[in-house]
Amino acid sequence: MEKTTRKPRVPVSKAATSAKKPVTPADSNDDVSERIRATLAAAIGEGALTPGTKILEEAIADHFGVSRTVVRGALGVLESDHLLERKRNRGTFVAEPGIEEAKNLFEARRRIEALLLEFVIERATPEQLSALEKLADEEEHTHSHGDEKSKTVLSGKFHIVLAELAGNPVLTEMLAKIVARLSLVMSLYEEKRKDECGADHHRMIVAALKEKDLDKARQLMDHHLADIEGRVRLTEGHGDRHSFLSVLENFS
Repeated sequence: MEKTTRKPRVPVSKAATSAKKPVTPADSNDDVSERIRATLAAAIGEGALTPGTKILEEAIADHFGVSRTVVRGALGVLESDHLLERKRNRGTFVAEPGIEEAKNLFEARRRIEALLLEFVIERATPEQLSALEKLADEEEHTHSHGDEKSKTVLSGKFHIVLAELAGNPVLTEMLAKIVARLSLVMSLYEEKRKDECGADHHRMIVAALKEKDLDKARQLMDHHLADIEGRVRLTEGHGDRHSFLSVLENFS
């Protein structure tokens, strides 16, 4: 009988194996889940989804072409960030912060921003502070010529960029979450005012930081945040509802 000889196996490298590995549904779902989370977070932060708005899981699933399980994963993250709240037997809604919660958020923001200013003076470069000053100038221009949504976005962006200059990602994340939750507070309780001095405050804060005058920077920030808090009347009530599907289309 003729003996059959086997050809030796050629070893396959790990790199080649991983290169051939297909993208799994789980990987794809994770990406879409993050898109859903970011879409809803942006819509909430900019006031397009107001407190008390019901989150329509089926509409989100249809819009993004995923299952409701994937949608619920994204909603769960937003619930943990206190931007959404699930009500038993009713569904998920944009959160409606209570009066005590609003007070606590304002207090926490004051403390964190005062601490961040110290780190910014210690760590930020002149170039970074100049870039922050340009952002304040852009904001001031928008206050004169832009729409309300643009004003809100730039105002929040200034504080997050300022936090990033402090070089502490943990504090930056904490502030970003507080600012996001305060957008709900402002949506619920803010009284509309015609005068807008936030951009002017921002420029003065940057000037104090450039001078490395911590006491002055903190006084200006405290005055600025007090002005924001002074725009709210902490009584129950909330604004108009918006079309859920149109919001998804605008922000995705």
